[in-house]
Amino acid sequence: MFKKNLQEILEDLKTNPDWKERIVHWHELPAVEAKTAPFPTEIDKRIEQAMRRRGIGSLYSHQAEAFHYTRKAENVVAVTPTASGKTLCYNLPVLQEIVGNEESRALYLFPTKALAQDQKSELNEIIDEMGIDVKCFTYDGDTAPNIRQAVRKAGHVVITNPDMLHSAILPHHTKWVAFFENLKYVVIDELHTYRGVFGSHVANVIRRLKRIARYYGSNPVFICTSATIANPKELAEELTGNNMRLIDQNGAPRGKKHFLFYNPPILNQALNIRQSATVEVNQLAKLFLKNKIQTIVFAKSRVRVEIILSHLQELTKKYLGPETIRGYRGGYLPKQRREIERGLRKGEIIGVVSTNALELGVDIGQLQVCVMTGYPGSIASAWQQAGRAGRRQNESVIIMVAGSTPIDQYIVLHPEYFFEKTPESARINPDNLVILVDHLKCAAYELPFKRNETFEGVEIEEILEFLTEEQVLHERANKWYWMNDAFPAHGISLRSASQENVIIIDQSDVANKTVIGEMDRFSAMTLLHDEAIYLHQGVQYQVEYLDWEEKKAFVRQVDVEYFTDANLAVQLRVLEEDNRKEEQEVAISFGDVMVNAKATIFKKIRLSTFENIGSGPIHLPEEELHTNAMWISFSEELTNRFDGGAFDQALTGLAQLLQQVAPIFVMCDRHDLHVIPQMKAEHSELPTIFLYDRYPGGIGLAKEVYKHLPYILDQVENLISACPCEQGCPACVGVSETRTKTLVKRFIRLLKESKEGLLS
Repeated sequence: MFKKNLQEILEDLKTNPDWKERIVHWHELPAVEAKTAPFPTEIDKRIEQAMRRRGIGSLYSHQAEAFHYTRKAENVVAVTPTASGKTLCYNLPVLQEIVGNEESRALYLFPTKALAQDQKSELNEIIDEMGIDVKCFTYDGDTAPNIRQAVRKAGHVVITNPDMLHSAILPHHTKWVAFFENLKYVVIDELHTYRGVFGSHVANVIRRLKRIARYYGSNPVFICTSATIANPKELAEELTGNNMRLIDQNGAPRGKKHFLFYNPPILNQALNIRQSATVEVNQLAKLFLKNKIQTIVFAKSRVRVEIILSHLQELTKKYLGPETIRGYRGGYLPKQRREIERGLRKGEIIGVVSTNALELGVDIGQLQVCVMTGYPGSIASAWQQAGRAGRRQNESVIIMVAGSTPIDQYIVLHPEYFFEKTPESARINPDNLVILVDHLKCAAYELPFKRNETFEGVEIEEILEFLTEEQVLHERANKWYWMNDAFPAHGISLRSASQENVIIIDQSDVANKTVIGEMDRFSAMTLLHDEAIYLHQGVQYQVEYLDWEEKKAFVRQVDVEYFTDANLAVQLRVLEEDNRKEEQEVAISFGDVMVNAKATIFKKIRLSTFENIGSGPIHLPEEELHTNAMWISFSEELTNRFDGGAFDQALTGLAQLLQQVAPIFVMCDRHDLHVIPQMKAEHSELPTIFLYDRYPGGIGLAKEVYKHLPYILDQVENLISACPCEQGCPACVGVSETRTKTLVKRFIRLLKESKEGLLS
């Protein structure tokens, strides 16, 4: 078979009528030359020689700047694109410090184990070239117990993740005395991932780290690195509690990039329904894979990853072996993930289908093509995914295939919004009461609190008094002590609203049952219920039994022509209204709500055609959530001015649009912020749209929507106006009922006319 190269395929995409009419925008980013600086004079010659042996004859300007400021004990945050050599921003000052004083220690924090392993390999290669005895270890759940003592005693650089710092290092700081006494640098990589729930938790873990470091007499310098977000300095300062110097002038070169926006063909003109993005992604990926061009495909969910993977393996089996296209996502076991990363670097794996787990800077070699299944949900995330192609200055192609959702359609039809708008801000709320109380328990276990002591500037005596009344703490001689046998960090998860994950056990071979993955409780309700089809590495498993009490799902391998999708029934009631702005026909409010969620039924959907071929009940207990929400209420007089079910349609349409736009504005996952329309809200009996944080106590997402509703409504209006349909369709308001689009526009106009008073 004649193999085409990348340029020949690009020519095909430009000239072939079938492809050409679907590519609605072709954006070329020209190659950029490097901006360099000589090695600083103070850098140790052995480090400089090691760099030169690795082919690095000078530093990029941002690397030299980071070295300069960190050596002056300034905290820095370096923000440059993917593959711009950010690791040297922290490796150089750390190695220089250790070479000058072998007692010095550094702590590296990465959001995932994969990244930690990757960075350890790179750092050890430099150390080997230097010929100096610098000990660099990873310390995570996979570290053998017999090695852990050596890490604590002798590790110059300890590489870990926030979860391990939270649950295994800080609670046992007495075993790490030498480390904390000499801690000079703390490195926080992939800063932009520390947002929302996770970021709010990690900010408190950093507060605990600084408290312990101070106790042992050290005051480390923080070095943060991040992909492009709108507020890196603000986020780094919120996360670390320190003033930061921003370094954002990138000195690294970049190869030429082609960024294509691809809109699938319309199948139903009246309803504006397009061909499934998944089908188009499969065809595009096949085009590159059959020519053995290394390609990464991003999908939004675990299920979608597995569906695309099985289709691609089928489509390319006559060109490639089954092991040359792999899946990669959360829930795979560490050994499997390491093997996939190695295969990509060596070029043995030609294609990988991933969730955003591979958005981060794991070194997966020289991929040339990135295909996105839909808009990832934020501009920052889209650029992160795009950065996975062309990492070594070669020409690369990024194709974003639009789904039928309103936001996907808006992005591909308004490329200027994507290419000209600054990326979103990442938001955290470390003082969320639920999160703060959890970490105060952990901090009190680590070191007793003294009277008048603050938690990195936060007044906490009221909380300590409350915990004393609850018999969690004990006060003696103006100090608060932990008074429980168990230590608290074990029961506190940094990453999800639920405290425990469900373990997935494969019992296809009864004599040899194996754990193949895990999943958080909230997701397990809809993905691991009895009879659900769970997909793992392209293999189908049926859930035979979900033991909700023991948090175990027992699965067996099957071969069926469908996957499952479950419905979640949600009830919501207002507990307390904290803020309210009101006019004659509309009011917006913010306060506390109680949400009750229950998985009710599941559907069986055919893999090839996506048609519904059956359903069944789900028998699981209800989950309860006390959180923050903002809500928009409409008066009875307004309702009466709409005829028939028109008001109901308009309310549902506006809710659908807010669900699309609001998470993008507050830069969170779509599942972190839920939207529910109610024709008769329990607390007021008025038509109401609720937006709530899907986390106990809330993390400030709904509050951001409350504060910035005018801007969000502007984006909603742009989105609905951009849709080519006349009456409303699944691609804008979610339904194709007559006049829904007009009615939603009327709603938005009503809200925007109130801007001067209600929304100011």
